[in-house]
Amino acid sequence: MRILVLGSTGYLGAHVAERLHALPGARVLCAGRSPDADHGVDLASVRPEELAKTLASAAPDAVVNCAGATGGDALTLAEVNARGPAVLCAALREAAPGARLVHLGSAAEYGPGEPEIPVTESAATRPAGPYGATKLAGTAVVASSGLDAVVLRLGNPVGPGAPPAGLPGRLTALLRDAGRGPDAVLRLGDLSAHRDFVDVRDVARATELAVTAPGPLPPVLNIGSGRAVQVRELVHGLAEKAGFRGRMEENAGGERSIRSGEVSWQCSAIGAAEEALGWRPLHTLDEALAALWEGDGSP
Repeated sequence: MRILVLGSTGYLGAHVAERLHALPGARVLCAGRSPDADHGVDLASVRPEELAKTLASAAPDAVVNCAGATGGDALTLAEVNARGPAVLCAALREAAPGARLVHLGSAAEYGPGEPEIPVTESAATRPAGPYGATKLAGTAVVASSGLDAVVLRLGNPVGPGAPPAGLPGRLTALLRDAGRGPDAVLRLGDLSAHRDFVDVRDVARATELAVTAPGPLPPVLNIGSGRAVQVRELVHGLAEKAGFRGRMEENAGGERSIRSGEVSWQCSAIGAAEEALGWRPLHTLDEALAALWEGDGSP
């Protein structure tokens, strides 16, 4: 089985590619902006006809799109998160119409949730900002493409290799710099929101199952823990892993996340993924935080 992974050097893409490399009989080809990629592709600027040539050369049985922008201005977000999937679908229809497409979306596409109510795939989508809106546009393109395609709508990934652009990775760096002295101080923003944190290794396993599942899949599947956790719980859990003995100062008026700063509650129902893929998360949040610290923060 030939699998082309776009964005394989990013946080999610690296875990996905590693998981797929271990798949018996699989040949994994990487595409992206890295000079080490098997195929040089920038979804923000590549023309459909150019990408079609790349796809024809790769001859994939499946394509996994992990490429995406989580920060930057609205134009950057739109180029990667909305234009990118549109170009990819157009090129696939021309060069590899039978390939399975697995596209990584985001729970930010749903927007604000209702406390205690996990959102299903049929819920209304009301993204709160440019990130969620551009991810939703990408999902709409993939779901209406007519291809053998599925969007995995991810909760908040956490685990080894988390980048500093997100809270878990940024907090890991802050804890590493702060050390274990009793006089250390961490100044953080508002930690009262609830999020659905999912171990990045469970995301990679869900992607593998989506690549290899027989027959057509639902257009969208939620991939999360199925549980809303207050961000403060994640922060204190990671601080405990780090052996932090200092003081935390929480500022309710602090900087908000560009991805979901206006969303106070987010939790995904994950029953459809279990039914379609036989997938449920295997790792707890505590295990994800332990793997994050051991992989990126231990002194």
